[in-house]
Amino acid sequence: MKLTIVYDNEIYNKEASVEKDWGFSCLIETRDDTLLFDTGTKGRVLLNNMNELSIDPGRINKIVISHEHQDHSGGLVALASVVEDAELYRLGRGTPGETIKLTTVKKPQKITTTVWTTGRLKGSPVDEQSLVLNGKNGWYVLAGCSHPGVKQIVDASRKIGKVVGLLGGLHDFDEFSLLEDLDFVGPAHCTKHKKKIYELFPKISSACGVGKIIEI
Repeated sequence: MKLTIVYDNEIYNKEASVEKDWGFSCLIETRDDTLLFDTGTKGRVLLNNMNELSIDPGRINKIVISHEHQDHSGGLVALASVVEDAELYRLGRGTPGETIKLTTVKKPQKITTTVWTTGRLKGSPVDEQSLVLNGKNGWYVLAGCSHPGVKQIVDASRKIGKVVGLLGGLHDFDEFSLLEDLDFVGPAHCTKHKKKIYELFPKISSACGVGKIIEI
């Protein structure tokens, strides 16, 4: 499984003419499906970054929105204009186009053979869902902003499988002991304590940003 960050506050691949902006989006490529987790804030930036990273958005057949904030769902309308047929998994209602089939997520469910959603988790100020990805050595959690709290997200993910990695926006997360048993941590987007995570876990933590590729 290959993950590519296509929208973030920082740029990882300095050689590509990508743009940074407040928001998050990550492309997930499996053997059978191409998923987009969140769509960033601006459709123009999202599509530009995909183009610069040689990603064809027309290949996307599943879209997941972690929560209903603009910096995670703002690019959805623009994306729908270039995606011919896809399934949309979100907590809210509404689809941006006739060719986008809506599934309103409530409980944990399988999205593909190797991708699950945690289901709707209670958060402040908004509820959120995260993805749980089956990699070669275990399951990786992909979070949008972690409004429900990293502990609740990881606990919910462990009901699906053994969690070995954590990637995405971790917001104000500072319960660093939760990371001790992991093999990989990729703090992105809204993570407040990135530098502390790098300092405490230099062997397993990795900088993220637009253009970052992670193979699991």
